Amino acid sequence: MGTNQIYLIKDLARITGYSIHTLKYYLKIGLIKEISRSPETRFRYFDDSTAGVLKEIRNLRRAGKSLKEIKNELL
Repeated sequence: MGTNQIYLIKDLARITGYSIHTLKYYLKIGLIKEISRSPETRFRYFDDSTAGVLKEIRNLRRAGKSLKEIKNELL
């Protein structure tokens, strides 16, 4: 059925409503991971599963969970 879309960080920011700064922070602390990276451009690539994780993070944040609690819950 559906094919997995591939996104650059700017596209991921646009479709999820997160800022690029926040997404880079989430990458740094390990909440999200890129699916691959271009060796030439060093661009990070993400897919629909990352967008799903970000939706879950937003729901948990709205429920009052800390980023540390969310990271433990997602692992």
